[in-house]
Amino acid sequence: MKASRRALLGLGATFILGRSRLAFAEAAAPAAEARLVVVLLRGALDGLAAVPPYGDAAYARHRGDLAIAEPGQEGGALDLGGRFGLHPRLAALHGMYTAGDALVVHAVAGPWRSRSHFEAQDLLEAGAEQRLSSGWLNRALRFLPPESTGASRRAMAVGVDVPLLLRGPTPVGSFSPTGPARIDPAIWAELSTLNSHDAVLGPAFQEGLRARGYSAAVLAGAAPQPGDRNAFPALASTAGRLLAQPNGPRIAALELTGWDTHAFQPARLVGPLGQLDDGLAALQAQLGPAWRQTAVLVVTEFGRTVRVNGTRGTDHGTAGAAFLVGGAVAGGRVLAEWPGLGDGQLFQGRDLAPTRDLQAIAKGLLRDHLRLPVAALDQAFPGGQGAAPEAGLLRS
Repeated sequence: MKASRRALLGLGATFILGRSRLAFAEAAAPAAEARLVVVLLRGALDGLAAVPPYGDAAYARHRGDLAIAEPGQEGGALDLGGRFGLHPRLAALHGMYTAGDALVVHAVAGPWRSRSHFEAQDLLEAGAEQRLSSGWLNRALRFLPPESTGASRRAMAVGVDVPLLLRGPTPVGSFSPTGPARIDPAIWAELSTLNSHDAVLGPAFQEGLRARGYSAAVLAGAAPQPGDRNAFPALASTAGRLLAQPNGPRIAALELTGWDTHAFQPARLVGPLGQLDDGLAALQAQLGPAWRQTAVLVVTEFGRTVRVNGTRGTDHGTAGAAFLVGGAVAGGRVLAEWPGLGDGQLFQGRDLAPTRDLQAIAKGLLRDHLRLPVAALDQAFPGGQGAAPEAGLLRS
């Protein structure tokens, strides 16, 4: 049987995939007008599901019925140029990619090698290989131009908490929508299961949840809670409005949970992916013309295992995918030095091997988007080691 062209492409061990394009934008905005948004995906996004490498022959073999079909097939990926695709629920992100406003980074990880959510999230936000009490973005803020550091132009956390990323010596703002706190739907789902064996309480509990809008999809994490003002699309829309204001903040941080997909991953991923996609679209819409001056970095603490576990999910891994979107981004391409998914190519025999450093991406944004000096990078990412800032992330 003859190998397909895609399969032959999949044999390449190292490459950089990108559409040949010339992307000339308007003259770069002053640093004071550049907007930077960091979105933290808590729980470890499965990069092989969000950005399936369908051109790698080992992908379908390892993933089985969890593999996303090739573009053009029913339920297939949204093509990114012949080797990678996007999960079909990321249609808005795919539109940004097609417009040249989205850059997909694959086989990427931080310099740490931890499979603990708590430790890896702390290291991701601290910008160090040890836990710190402040975040890399906060430490970089003091190097912003004077006109960017006043109370009306500071960084802002949008959500119920200020993440470690923005905690530290530099004052920052925070915005959280008013309204009652929401209980995690997973707790309601567990209570429903615990009461399901009671002939009276079980049906009454389930009916009470349904009457309040807690459908099976909500309980499974595949849809947002009814009327939740802290749902990611609502928060992203708010962030866009704030960042678009002439005297508003120029830096924002948001969080989105629900990525720890140890079981029934295909169904459980639809909700968080949909919230991410809808939120990025809302952010773009609210930013309006300021979108041209915006870069949005979407990161997670680590990837997930290449092979599927016994409950149709994936476990804690190493490398995964990140996204960089915005009108300031030199997008329309996948940035990857693909290590391959063959059995002898996996990190520790189980994970996608990291070939790019998340900190290098963040350093590149601080240097080339916010135009911060080398001293800012050294403060943000202490230790004197690590990857050099990634170049070429932005339109020129």
